[in-house]
Amino acid sequence: MYYNFGEILDTAKSRGKYAISVAVAQDKDVLEAIRAAREAGLVSAILVGDLRLIRPILKTVGLGEGYEIIDEPDEEKAALKAVSLVKNGQAHILMKGLINSSTFLKAVLHRDEGLRTGRLLSHLGVFEIPSWDRLLYLSDGGINIAPTINEKKDILVNALLTLNTMGIEKPNVAILTANEQVNSKMPATVDARELAEMSRQGQLPDGIVEGPIALDVAVNPDAAKHKGIKSKIAGQTDLFLVPNIETGNVLGKALIYFAGAKMAGLVLGAANPIVLTSRAESAEGKLNSIALACLAYDKPLHS
Repeated sequence: MYYNFGEILDTAKSRGKYAISVAVAQDKDVLEAIRAAREAGLVSAILVGDLRLIRPILKTVGLGEGYEIIDEPDEEKAALKAVSLVKNGQAHILMKGLINSSTFLKAVLHRDEGLRTGRLLSHLGVFEIPSWDRLLYLSDGGINIAPTINEKKDILVNALLTLNTMGIEKPNVAILTANEQVNSKMPATVDARELAEMSRQGQLPDGIVEGPIALDVAVNPDAAKHKGIKSKIAGQTDLFLVPNIETGNVLGKALIYFAGAKMAGLVLGAANPIVLTSRAESAEGKLNSIALACLAYDKPLHS
C-alpha cells in the first residue's frame, strides 16, 4: 500500500535508473518533469522530436548536457521512433510529449514497431486525496468508452497486474455501479457480478474483488452497515473499476477540482509502461506519472 506520491517516488528511486523515451519532446512541462526525474535518479532520457524546438526549451528549464536527442520534426515519425526505442530495448518506459493522444497511441499499436501484447490498452489514474488515507486507483476513465464484459475483464487484469508489480499483493477492488442490486436493466450490475465471480474462481490476478457496489459503500463502512451489506473492502478500497469512460472522467475530475487531489496516470496493456497525461497536467503530475511507470516496469533492470 502507498499512502502518497512521496512514497511512490522513494520506492522508485530504490529500484535503479530507467531509460525513458519521449515522443515529440518539445514540451516545457514534460522536460521539467524529465529534469526532476533525472535529478531524483529515476531516469535517463532519449528525447525524440524537433531539435530546433527542443534546444531552447532545455535552456529555459535549466537542463544541462547528457540528453540524447533524436531530431525528427514530423510528429508521426517521431512517435514511431520513440516507440521503436522501447520495443528494441533501448528504453524501458515510453512517454507522450506534445502530440495528440490518438496519433501517439497509433504508434504504440503499430503492427511492426509497436508495443502490442494482445491485451486491451487501458488507462490507470492514481489519485492522492487529502481526505483519503491511501492512494486511490481508478480505471478506465481515459481510453475505453463503453467496455464490454470481456473488455472490463482486460481492464481489470491490466490494473491488478500493475498493482501486483508495484508491490500491492492483494488490492481491494470495487466494481462500481449505482447500487448493489443486480438488475438486467442496469447491465453494469450484471457485469460487476460476473467480474466478482471470475475473481472468486481464480480467473483474475490477486485481489479481493466486490461488485456490484456503489461508491458510498466502497468508501464508507458505515454506509455498508446501514445498507446491511457485508463487505471486506468497505472503507479500504484501493482500485475502483468504473462502468464507462464518462463515470471515470467525471469521478477523476471531481476528485481533482472538488477534493484537491493530485493525479498521475499510465496506459497499461502494452509491453512496457506508458506515461500519458493531458497537455494541461503540471510538471509535478508528470513526474509522479514517471515514478509510477518505474514501479510498473515488470522486467529485470539491466541498466
